[in-house]
Amino acid sequence: MDPQGELVFAPLGGVGEIGMNLSLYGLGDERKRTWLIVDVGVSFANEENLPGIELILPDIRYLVSERRNIAGIVLTHAHEDHFGAMLDLWPQLRVPVFATPFTAALLTAKRLGEPGAPEIPITEVALGSRFNIGPFDIELCSVAHSIPESNALIIRTPHGSVLHTGDWKLDPTPVLGAPTDEAKLRALGDAGCLALIGDSTNAVREGRSPSETDVARTIGELIAAAPGRVAVTTFASNVARIRAVADAARASGREVVVVGRAMERVVQVARETGYLEGVQEFRNMDVYGHLPNDKVVALCTGSQGEPRAALARIAKDEHPEVTLSRGDIVIFSSRPIPGNEKAIATVINGLIDQGVRVITDRTHLVHVSGHPRRDELADMIGWVKPQLLIPVHGESLHLQEHADLARGLGVAVGSCRNGDLFKLAPGEPGIIDEVPAGRLYKDGNLLIDAQARTIADRKRLSFTGIVTVALAWTEKGQLAADPEVELIGIPERAADGEPMAEITMDAIMETIDSLPKPRRRDPDAVAEAVQRAVRAAIADAWGKKPWVHVHLLPV
Repeated sequence: MDPQGELVFAPLGGVGEIGMNLSLYGLGDERKRTWLIVDVGVSFANEENLPGIELILPDIRYLVSERRNIAGIVLTHAHEDHFGAMLDLWPQLRVPVFATPFTAALLTAKRLGEPGAPEIPITEVALGSRFNIGPFDIELCSVAHSIPESNALIIRTPHGSVLHTGDWKLDPTPVLGAPTDEAKLRALGDAGCLALIGDSTNAVREGRSPSETDVARTIGELIAAAPGRVAVTTFASNVARIRAVADAARASGREVVVVGRAMERVVQVARETGYLEGVQEFRNMDVYGHLPNDKVVALCTGSQGEPRAALARIAKDEHPEVTLSRGDIVIFSSRPIPGNEKAIATVINGLIDQGVRVITDRTHLVHVSGHPRRDELADMIGWVKPQLLIPVHGESLHLQEHADLARGLGVAVGSCRNGDLFKLAPGEPGIIDEVPAGRLYKDGNLLIDAQARTIADRKRLSFTGIVTVALAWTEKGQLAADPEVELIGIPERAADGEPMAEITMDAIMETIDSLPKPRRRDPDAVAEAVQRAVRAAIADAWGKKPWVHVHLLPV
């Protein structure tokens, strides 16, 4: 067997969806392959569609079965959709992890903030460095993005070099860090690039993404002109935006107060790793109320409408330390993640009801994406000159637009979805097999399969409610006491005013009275008959069929 028989690519998340990024590269053949994992991310659940679920994770049962063949995990950067599943999934794999200093520090800080989280040994690698993970020769290529130390990966193999872009954009004037390393990417193109596995998130947008420097200028102007208090909310991980707010506050003679634990954690890590060097110290929440209105900027979590985040509590006037009032300004230096629009609108409306002026990117340049638009994608393709492009990191529309752009530039395109095993080389590229893929839900402290009945049952309960009936039942088939009934999530009265509890009780007693004596001695038959009768009676009065649970207690 040739251990380097084929070079394959298999996404387990992030293709056909935004978030939950997890990619595999394999060397070998169908009998044995050595695997490299790139990123282990999460998606955020929508409470409306997945009640009780906060996070969606990739199903890694295939990786667990291949654990002994995994050379390691490399993290491209520290956004949740790229490293957020590490604490939950790494214990099932326990393989080496490689990350740059900021990503490693933020993962450690995240672990320390979650009781019981596993300690993950991390090998720190320098920006721009080159190192080996098993048979894979990895070189980091710095790229501009909305978090420090974002990296594309140049993965060199005996079959050729692959560029895995991670998240990136072209920003000639970033607030933090260097611009995307054009020279290294051009050198890869000159040497020969087998395949480009590329970010497609903004492939539907024409032109180029504006610069972080443009956003910093706008934020500075808004803070300078504000007559009262200013609150700015952004993604906590956007250290460049945090720095821009700090610089604007200092220029206007204002103190920065950090509001929200996630923001505090990122600020601490950014200071430890040097990304806030020269920036003034921020103040704690307990001084907020003692500062003059025109001398404070609150840097808040909650840009996505998260109900427990700082800004949502402020919008409900429920925050213990921070309040806003008429004439104050809130700047949403962010853009809604799809699915969060309603939650964000609720926060904005709550602020407006308090007389607060809300500024978003609809009217001011207070946010730019960290992902490339079409002209940037074309530049990348022109620099790297790949033989093949595979669009990833995006929904179906984004993937299709990225593919069409590449074809228009004369580049062959390979298409795959989560679970497809795509051969990159040697020979004709294409899908050659499938590997198990799917979703897991983080439900409290547990990970549950997305196909389990749990969430479907929970949705049904939220729609129809539940009735529980407890019957004390003798061996002779008789009631030993009055039935106990509890109705949850069901209207109190029918349209004619009759209490639903009475309708339920009548259905129970009529059913018991009508049962023949032989059936009364069969507890299962009694429970089934009462269940059907109660369900039918409530459905007749309400128009919905609730869940009905009947418990027979032998006495």
